[in-house]
Amino acid sequence: MNLPNKIAAQFETSYHIPVMLKEATDALNIKPDGIYVDCTFGGGGHSRAILQALGPNGKLIVFDQDEDAIKNIPEDKRLLFIPQNFRHLQRFLKLHNYNAVDGILADLGVSSHQFNEPTRGFSIRFDAPLDMRMDKRQTATAAEVVEKFSYDQLHKLFEKYGEVSNSKTLARTIIEHQGTGRLKTINGFKDAISGIVKGNSNKYLAQVFQALRIEVNDEMGALETLLKQIPAVLKTGGRAAIITFHSLEDRMVKNFFRKGTFDEEDFLDMYGSKPLNPMMLVNKKPILPDATEVKMNSRSRSAKLRVAEKISN
Repeated sequence: MNLPNKIAAQFETSYHIPVMLKEATDALNIKPDGIYVDCTFGGGGHSRAILQALGPNGKLIVFDQDEDAIKNIPEDKRLLFIPQNFRHLQRFLKLHNYNAVDGILADLGVSSHQFNEPTRGFSIRFDAPLDMRMDKRQTATAAEVVEKFSYDQLHKLFEKYGEVSNSKTLARTIIEHQGTGRLKTINGFKDAISGIVKGNSNKYLAQVFQALRIEVNDEMGALETLLKQIPAVLKTGGRAAIITFHSLEDRMVKNFFRKGTFDEEDFLDMYGSKPLNPMMLVNKKPILPDATEVKMNSRSRSAKLRVAEKISN
């Protein structure tokens, strides 16, 4: 499939601009009569590009846990929308009688809509309840995390998911404000921690908010669950293309595609052999957005696309 940039532009919407649209859809090697999955439907940009490459007998199954994404579903009989987190991939494919698919795509970035909708609580630009739930059916919010987590939990959370340099001081400061009511809103939370912000305040707060968002939505747990299911649901020769936006995600995807495990070190079985990995990286290095895309969409700057092909059962 060859999707020129001028065609890709038609898939850009105010809801979300799809990242590395051409690169991701090219990577899937789309067959006109194939069955494909878009794990992160969002604004539907990647899905529309896949549909354009499919013939009348092709099928696209799309997942999205955010109810706001429903408004973006195109009228197309080849598309099946599943309003769930992609961690339930295999379960819902089986439910709809799909045992194996030809390709899987996931864009792990937060949609522009979620960042730009003040009431969702994802952005430091607005004042709103400290929410950050991608699936509004779940009950736990970011406000509950900062109000109820212990010092150790908060320290580890900000250190691991946000790489916050003074995570211990941040955790201690949050503990001091628990129960005061200041941690329930974005502005209240920002004001409560303002005295310990290090370096560029916007960058610092972005790291803090990223860590809270990852925790609230169990993003790393969902990604791990998805990756484990990919070899089972892909046909031999099928491909998985995953776009990540921070090092934790990218490392997990890279290790799983390269070794079939999430371990940093190579694992050997009792006979001193590496376990068989049914997946093979298509590109040793990640695919990055070009300078033109980064200029047009600054949120693509940190994106990395990794592609793997299933080579055996």
